[in-house]
Amino acid sequence: MYSELICQSVFSFQTGASTPEELVTTAAFLGYPALALTDECSVAGVVRAHAEIQRQRLPVQLIIGSLFHFSRSLSLVLLCPDKAAYAELCRLITNARRRSPKGEYALAEWDLLSLKHCLILWLPSTNTEACQHWGQWFARHHASRTYIAAQRWLDGQDHHRYNTYMQLSEQYSFPVVAANWALFHHHDRLPVQHVLHAIKQHTTVSQLGRTALSNAERTLHPVSKLSKLYPQKWLAQTQEIVSQCDFSLNELKYQYPAELVPAGYTATSYLRQCVEKGIQRRFPEGLPTSIRQIIEKELTLIEEQQYEYFFLTLYDIVQFARAKGILYQGRGSAANSVVCYCLEITAVDPRQINVLFERFISKERDEPPDIDVDFEHNRREEVIQYIYSKYGRERTALAATVICYRFKSAFRDVGKALGFAESQLDYIIKQVNRRDRALSWQAQILEHGLDGESRKVKQLIALTESVLGFPRHLSQHVGGFVISSGPLYDLVPVENASMEDRTVIQWDKDDLESLGLLKVDVLALGMLTAIQKTFRLIREHYGLSVDIPAINRFGDDPQVFDMICKADTVGVFQIESRAQMSMLPRLKPRSYYDLVVQIAIVRPGPIQGDMVHPYLLRRHGQMPVDYPSEEVKSVLSRTLGVPIFQEQVIQLAMVAANFSGGEADQLRRAMASWKKDGRIYEFRDKLIDGMVKNGYQASFADALFEQIKGFGGYGFPESHSASFAVLAYVSSWLKYYFPEAFCVALLNSWPMGFYTPAQLTQDAKRHGIHFHAPCVNNSTVEHRLVEENGHFSIQLGLRLIKGLTQDAAAHIVSHRPVRGYASINDIKRLQLEGNQLEALASADALRALSQHRYDARWKIMDNQTSLPLFSHIEEHDTTLAAPSVYQEMIEDYVSTSLSVDRHPVSLLKDAGKLDGITLSSDLAACSNKSLVKVIGCVTGRQAPGTASGVTFITLEDHTGNTNVVVWQATARAQQKAYLRASLLQVNGIIEKSPEGVIHVIAGKLIDKSHLVAELAVPSRDFH
Repeated sequence: MYSELICQSVFSFQTGASTPEELVTTAAFLGYPALALTDECSVAGVVRAHAEIQRQRLPVQLIIGSLFHFSRSLSLVLLCPDKAAYAELCRLITNARRRSPKGEYALAEWDLLSLKHCLILWLPSTNTEACQHWGQWFARHHASRTYIAAQRWLDGQDHHRYNTYMQLSEQYSFPVVAANWALFHHHDRLPVQHVLHAIKQHTTVSQLGRTALSNAERTLHPVSKLSKLYPQKWLAQTQEIVSQCDFSLNELKYQYPAELVPAGYTATSYLRQCVEKGIQRRFPEGLPTSIRQIIEKELTLIEEQQYEYFFLTLYDIVQFARAKGILYQGRGSAANSVVCYCLEITAVDPRQINVLFERFISKERDEPPDIDVDFEHNRREEVIQYIYSKYGRERTALAATVICYRFKSAFRDVGKALGFAESQLDYIIKQVNRRDRALSWQAQILEHGLDGESRKVKQLIALTESVLGFPRHLSQHVGGFVISSGPLYDLVPVENASMEDRTVIQWDKDDLESLGLLKVDVLALGMLTAIQKTFRLIREHYGLSVDIPAINRFGDDPQVFDMICKADTVGVFQIESRAQMSMLPRLKPRSYYDLVVQIAIVRPGPIQGDMVHPYLLRRHGQMPVDYPSEEVKSVLSRTLGVPIFQEQVIQLAMVAANFSGGEADQLRRAMASWKKDGRIYEFRDKLIDGMVKNGYQASFADALFEQIKGFGGYGFPESHSASFAVLAYVSSWLKYYFPEAFCVALLNSWPMGFYTPAQLTQDAKRHGIHFHAPCVNNSTVEHRLVEENGHFSIQLGLRLIKGLTQDAAAHIVSHRPVRGYASINDIKRLQLEGNQLEALASADALRALSQHRYDARWKIMDNQTSLPLFSHIEEHDTTLAAPSVYQEMIEDYVSTSLSVDRHPVSLLKDAGKLDGITLSSDLAACSNKSLVKVIGCVTGRQAPGTASGVTFITLEDHTGNTNVVVWQATARAQQKAYLRASLLQVNGIIEKSPEGVIHVIAGKLIDKSHLVAELAVPSRDFH
């Protein structure tokens, strides 16, 4: 019998060449009783291995350990026989990582000296003197727990190593144990390991020399081969070590901080008191009996599952945000409960939706509650630092995110390792259209100078395919905090993130979910920032006080929904994308819950499951609403018999196919990862057979399975949609009633959302809003409202100017005289850098002090008048030709990415260069299926996975946006114009839906960028 005790996976980044799942599966296949996963100074991969063993019920024991290189003369592996040893290992890894920059570690001798529980596998070096030193050291400090780990790699060094092992064992009485030190599960991964090693060493495979593995012996071998390589005693010693190890990750228990509960209360009684306080605020008119019953039911379930501290932790965080005036909104399945509403974690009134709490906190499924809290994106840092200060760095950290190789990074890294020129690789990457699903990237790269018969090119393709999906490094989760009652490093190692003042654990959110551990998601949302800034502007300029609950209390405003139904939603939350704007006139939302459906229906699940058209037909009375059973009706009645939400799909599996709660939870997990591993197909037969057995038609069952697949990787639950719908409505309400304030807030909150400042200002101008260009005498750093003759206009801020730093802008504003700057000399005396002055001139922000931007540039170049000796000398006007209207527009776009005066297309039209072109505003008057020519600045390219290779391009002219549909064949045949044009002409066929949605089906794509060659129009491509 043999168990592999040293094994590195892909989580030993750029060293191991197999996943944890592959390693444990292969170990079980080879008959190993156990396998130790020992990535270098890490336990990042152990949860994946643990979950795979449980999922497949593999007859192999997982031993947790880690490899360390203390110095050139000492390498060792620590194994965890029990929970105390595991906590010890996590502390050691934490200490080594925290004292080093991200991605590195540094062990101290004290770390090794303090070991009391871990088993030690010593990997002796070839240095005799070092072996004697460390042999004495281990004998003195850890004699009873030290083993010599022996390798036979058939590399010509085995005889020397054997003699070393035997000598040290005899001298210090350390048992020798066979440990092949596997880096991959199968010998065919050797080329992959070579490439990964070259990537790590920043060199090529051909230049690795003796640092490269000389053969494929570092793999998991059959026991029959191992018995020929190692003495039987060494093999048997592996089982002696395995017999000492009985720790499992199932032993980990997570406890929330207890200090949240004041003295004299239990967690349950304090949570109840907080809820009762919230009832007074949320239900001032009195609490209906039905709601009281729901609250009692939810509190009972929370107590049974012992989740009181989770809800109290969230309550504490949002109370901090409220005290600081930070806008937030909770979302998630458990967030849309009456308890969360009373705790003011969410603004969603649960009476507005039909979401059952026990669907998300279930005794049977025993899964943790799902609650995310979004905060203003520019103030989330305050919340994060509050959490760190309250619980300390020892007790809280962010979850990790595993950054994996995708096509671009894999192709570039593998290509460099194989010796391809980086410039060649970058060129090819730019030419590959990954959205062309009919023509693989492998085929596309051969069209751009690579020889498909070349052995080196074949290696490039094969090895790129091999590393796709491999972990590249650990990064920090966007906001998933793990908070513990004791030191967090007893549970999982903590390391430094690349961002200052951030620490992360070595597990990601999926790992935490696999172990049933709780995390608190503290996320950032730009729209909350914009909404909060709009509220402040309304208070300041209109004297009105509004907030999210107040807007909700006004009820569903018909005028706001009229605007929404016309898809006049540029800048609002969630319903602003091309797909959403195309759906709005078709679905015609008239109420809050309609928005809940609207947000969820434009998603992969409903689209790929072919649920959109049936829902629309039923909604508009063109198809009868029927249900195959009362059980199905109970699940689907709120969406007219069509499954729209992720929860409905899961619940249908339970009521129609007899899935247990546990099986439904496994189905949900498989839905999230089916594109990675295809596990969803394990449930297909049970789902379809179960439904057919219960009397449902096979076609209904097949459609449901397709729906489940559609949710894969992007399941969208009703609870999330309900929270998003609140913000969608509030932002729409603000856009309708306070358009100037809302636009200013959006611009001041940028970067965020779907649209650039240029697109936001163009939309606002079409709504009659006037803009003033940035000006050193009128602008502040931020954009602001200006009242003129009882009407509001928008003064653009200095922040818009490219090349002008925030500090320089603030300096200009803070030193501005009461009556403004009188001359450019006044600006020059601010001692700004030359490039800052140039940026001001280019943006025409000095126009009040000069004749035009060319004149301003000339005066900036005159250094003499700014010297103290000549400060009394007046500036002399120099006659320079003023820029043309075209030059002004180009300068505007170059310096600020927008122009408040003219649009490029309007100038081209005035110049007579757009003969036969139909403007966006004139498309409605064109007949359906007629031929048209349109032109515009490309502001967006989208190729959603649900669109079967179709690309949606948005063209902007001065009258509006034109939606263009580009079929895959058209894009492929005219790829240069398709991918590169900034000003694009499209000759095509107009297509109008009965609801008034207009598209142009592209036939010919003509790149007209040369007409405005210097123009830099920002485009949002393939997001």
